[in-house]
Amino acid sequence: MGKAGKITAGLAGLMLAGAVGFWFVTAPQPLGQTRIDAAANGADAARGEILFWAGGCASCHASPQAEGDAQTRLAGGLALETPYGQFVAPNISQHPQDGIGGWSLGDFMNAMKRGVDPAGAVLYPAFPYTSYARMPDADIADLFAYMKTLPAVEGRAPANELTFPYSLRRGVGLWQRLYLSEEPVIALAPDAADAVKRGQYLVEGPGHCGECHTPRNAFGALDKARWLQGAPAAEGGGTVPGIAPGGAIDDWSADDIATYLETGFTPDFDSVGGTMVEVQQNMARLSAQDRQAIGEYLKALPE
Repeated sequence: MGKAGKITAGLAGLMLAGAVGFWFVTAPQPLGQTRIDAAANGADAARGEILFWAGGCASCHASPQAEGDAQTRLAGGLALETPYGQFVAPNISQHPQDGIGGWSLGDFMNAMKRGVDPAGAVLYPAFPYTSYARMPDADIADLFAYMKTLPAVEGRAPANELTFPYSLRRGVGLWQRLYLSEEPVIALAPDAADAVKRGQYLVEGPGHCGECHTPRNAFGALDKARWLQGAPAAEGGGTVPGIAPGGAIDDWSADDIATYLETGFTPDFDSVGGTMVEVQQNMARLSAQDRQAIGEYLKALPE
């Protein structure tokens, strides 16, 4: 083989090695069956209902402005216009073909905590599994138990319409390697009050508050160094305000925050608006203790 042939063969070998390496590092990382089986013990639908509202499931997967029982008809279809293209919330009702009625607990846990669908494909993080990943396995099982009580709704939502290179789903696997973690965002002091710890769980986990209130880096991941300090709105123009100390609600007390989440009224008697309306309505379904815990956590964040 001549010199040119050797160079060509060497380059081909490097490209093949690179392709194999890329395929390996972008492979989905599903949960083990032992962990799934352990979570299934004692699943409670009543506890799951609380998590359903804390997680804002209906806000994306029910029809816009749905009220009452219609909020549990999770046919999807909500379109989210982002710089990466259009994401469409899927049907997550109990329909066996069009929704997730045929999913097992393992399928559901892998979607929520690892961003992987039942076919083994990675999910786009427009679905905020990077926050849901911080939920304990038992809570995911509780939520699944509640979801199984909801109606089946026929009809598949339209597919996502993404621009290149974001349409290459496999690359999300590499993104997950870099940015998907079950660890909390803020390291609380060991002697932090129980209410602060509960608030941290609700804000950083099912409430996924950081997904809107935290700026993102060049790769679309949350900039945790600026946790909850405000961010450009994901859709359209405008800015989502900061809710950490020094931000838009710096002069609010924990009680003020809890009251706002319950009633929709600020300490100045202004009312909730925009996309926060549905979030506030969801939070109003939580217990008074949980709303207070959210306030306590936000006030306990470092400057």
